[in-house]
Amino acid sequence: MKLILASASPRRKELLAKTGLPFDIIPAKGEEIITKESPAEVVMELSQQKAKEIAEQQTEECIVIGADTIVAKGETIMGKPKDAQDAYGMLESISDDCHQVYTGVTIIRVGAQAESITFAEKTDVYLYPISEEDIKAYIASGDPMDKAGAYGIQGDFAIHVKGIEGDYYNVVGLPIGRVYQELKKLL
Repeated sequence: MKLILASASPRRKELLAKTGLPFDIIPAKGEEIITKESPAEVVMELSQQKAKEIAEQQTEECIVIGADTIVAKGETIMGKPKDAQDAYGMLESISDDCHQVYTGVTIIRVGAQAESITFAEKTDVYLYPISEEDIKAYIASGDPMDKAGAYGIQGDFAIHVKGIEGDYYNVVGLPIGRVYQELKKLL
């Protein structure tokens, strides 16, 4: 069965490749419309929008995976930073504290046996105190600018991570173990 990842994220592509299943990439391009408030509901809503957009374009039986990841501190959602100042504020606010990373995933089976599943995974991330100099150096690297919460756990930011509770790959952008288990039910 044809498998489609509705994301242009290189991190999600790399993680989905760990399943050993062949897949195509067709990134969703629609406008993200948020009507929910809690972080878990928001990521599930956005993953549904992405998966549905691509699923509706398909004419043959296939499975479409849509995903969205956000960083939150409590109920306050942090998206991708608008600029360096925004990135600084985000990083300063999560320094020496715990925050949450949520990834919503929607898997849609298109065809005669159409079905879908949507879920959200949450991982708590604990950080060491991050100095002003370290924050500025990290921003200067350019790495935080395309990432929710202004950091990528798998890159140079790893030196600031004290620990996590939950799925590491969820923080990277796709809880691949759970995704694989759900895919097996649909294949």
